[in-house]
Amino acid sequence: MTAKVRPDAVLVQAVIAGALSFAHLHDLAEAAGQSGWKAWAYPVSVDLLLVAAWRRLRTARRDRSAWTWFVIALAASLGANIATAGLLDLHHVPAWLRILVAGWPALAFLGGTLLVHSPTTPALAQPVDEPAAPEVETHRIEAPEPDPAPEITAPDPAPAALPKVPAPAVPPALIDHARKVATDHRTRTGTDIDTATLRARLGIPEDLAGAIVAQLA
Repeated sequence: MTAKVRPDAVLVQAVIAGALSFAHLHDLAEAAGQSGWKAWAYPVSVDLLLVAAWRRLRTARRDRSAWTWFVIALAASLGANIATAGLLDLHHVPAWLRILVAGWPALAFLGGTLLVHSPTTPALAQPVDEPAAPEVETHRIEAPEPDPAPEITAPDPAPAALPKVPAPAVPPALIDHARKVATDHRTRTGTDIDTATLRARLGIPEDLAGAIVAQLA
């Protein structure tokens, strides 16, 4: 299966424009005194310098040297196209134009050499994601926690002293009777009567019996 060749309008237009520019440069060089193969070499030199400067601009947009040589080559090509449009008598070329055409080879050689051997300004480097550093497992040594301080508790308050109950009042007659009972008890037992015995003999409360025993002592 054969592929169909489709002509590209842009490519055709470029070929036609390049051929016309090539012919104009040849005619101008020939009119300036360059005959034979020399006249054909001039358009090749101009176009090659133009292409070299353009290729340099594609990689270094801010290269002033590339822009300078691109403008020089473009001016040479455009000037030849305009000069051969009837504005210049090609049978009587002025001296300054002959000088420019004669000096063009040296100028083109210098421009081509500088474009080839000048260092290219590197484009701004895109940030590259650096590989993350491997995580190193670290063991944290925790300091021992200090022992909690002993809790200091306040001593329990001393129990309040119980109010002193006053001794019950003992009637004098009861004391005289209790003294007789105590004397009788000492006579029989040889010992002083105690509170319990006195309480039982008299049939009185214990506190009252204790108060009587205290008075009889």
